[in-house]
Amino acid sequence: MDMWRAWYAGDTGHLAQVYGGPAAYTRNGVARAFFDVDRRRATGGDELRMFWGQEPSPGQQAAKLHVPIGGDIAEMSANLLWAEVPQVTVDVDSTESDLAQSTQAQIGRYLDDRGHAKFREAAELAAGLSNVYLRVVWDVELRPRPWLDVIPATAVVPEWRWGMLAAATVWRELEPLAEGGDVWRLLEYHTPGSIEYGVYRGDNGTLGMLMGFDDHHETEFLVKRTDSHGRQATGVDRLLITHMPNVLPNRVWDGVPDTAPLGRSDYAGIEPMMDALDESWSSWMRDLRLGKAKVVVPQSMLDTDGPGTGGTFDLDKELIVALSGLLGAETMKDSITDIQFKIRVEEHERTTKELRRQILSSAGYSAQSFGEQGTVAVTATEIAARKEESLTTRGLKILYQRPSLLEVLTTMMWVDVKHCGAKGVDPAAELTASWPQAVQPDPEATARTLSLLEAAGAISTFMKVKMREPSWDDGEVLAEVRRIRDDKAQETPAGDPFNSRGVEPNEEQPDDEVEPGFDEGQGEELGEEPVGGGSRPTLAA
Repeated sequence: MDMWRAWYAGDTGHLAQVYGGPAAYTRNGVARAFFDVDRRRATGGDELRMFWGQEPSPGQQAAKLHVPIGGDIAEMSANLLWAEVPQVTVDVDSTESDLAQSTQAQIGRYLDDRGHAKFREAAELAAGLSNVYLRVVWDVELRPRPWLDVIPATAVVPEWRWGMLAAATVWRELEPLAEGGDVWRLLEYHTPGSIEYGVYRGDNGTLGMLMGFDDHHETEFLVKRTDSHGRQATGVDRLLITHMPNVLPNRVWDGVPDTAPLGRSDYAGIEPMMDALDESWSSWMRDLRLGKAKVVVPQSMLDTDGPGTGGTFDLDKELIVALSGLLGAETMKDSITDIQFKIRVEEHERTTKELRRQILSSAGYSAQSFGEQGTVAVTATEIAARKEESLTTRGLKILYQRPSLLEVLTTMMWVDVKHCGAKGVDPAAELTASWPQAVQPDPEATARTLSLLEAAGAISTFMKVKMREPSWDDGEVLAEVRRIRDDKAQETPAGDPFNSRGVEPNEEQPDDEVEPGFDEGQGEELGEEPVGGGSRPTLAA
């Protein structure tokens, strides 16, 4: 995870340390035994050559460049999942109708801008470090409702039972005190129903001695919140920490104990390609440095101010006079030589572009998601086709993040009822979540489709509204259908927009072309012989 964190942060010093610096993990015996299962190792047992693991030559300036594609991938993953808030609804069959509405409203408050931002933050960390943890916290003096705290995976020691999180130890370093170089740490051991705290004073490699809460100013508040054993009862018979993996399984840690439930980073397996991309960019910039134009002039062209003062050459001097009688004066005009190395722009551009495309493809994203195809206006269908790989990855990640979302929202409801005095909230209600479409349909294309279906008589008003607004539930669709029917019923008949004759629209009107005496209730049959020899045909009933 620390290697992935180096790629996620884009810290060049951390990358050099991870792959070949003085504190490289491969120089530690315990770490080497762990990384024996790492697929980065070559078949012969030697470490795979990495650009960031090479030390610069003596006397040579370090000029390595880093392309932050790791951070771009994690950011794109979070934006695909959490650009908009998912729709979380309460199952009306699991609770009373009135209670379901109030519970639904409270969940909407949990998913406000703060809650939305926290889930997006968690998704970005999960994409980079393979998994993340969400902790429910509360403090009525700060906020009236509980909120979420995002904990990176490197700060949690999990305990699994049948692949589920059964307990977890959260640790963090406290502010160092003035005395000595001791390292203070706060540990939280989470189990269903309780949290056990401990403050320890040690060093960089040792947890150290258990201290009192009042020995450090950052933990003094725990004195009132814990019992004599350092425990705090949460009053909720479930963990206040929820584990959210990125995707599963983790191919790199196959066979390593207690790592199966941990997720798989988007960087897993593509670290060498990201390293090669940095090497290609560094080579490109090296060509630019070496390709700077240089001019070689003979010593006789240098201007001096006397012996021992050195010589200079004015590049802007337009007239240079060759001294007569000197050997080679006739060819002095050819003695100035320019040096211009070739800058391999096309070769480097093709190499970096192909490496970037392969990195994105192996991570599960299409180049279109990163703007590789330009910004020409296209339809939603074309966008979906170009982003098919990214949308598939998005759907896969939703499978793992939806259960975590529903679990942590349920925990927030229990804490809200128990410690924040929430009313009208049913924590036992069942929840469902649906993510909005990543690519919104083209309104013009949808209108054409609905027009063709209506002309063919193959769609109802209900389904037309449903196709126009797929996110609406049946109640909202029925309400819109009623509004459409009401609007149609109030429309003025065509042909007389101002109703100038002052009659009801549905009142039957006489035919202006019928002659007086004509019975409007009768039909007419033409072609019969006229009565009395007249030329006009008889109108028979």
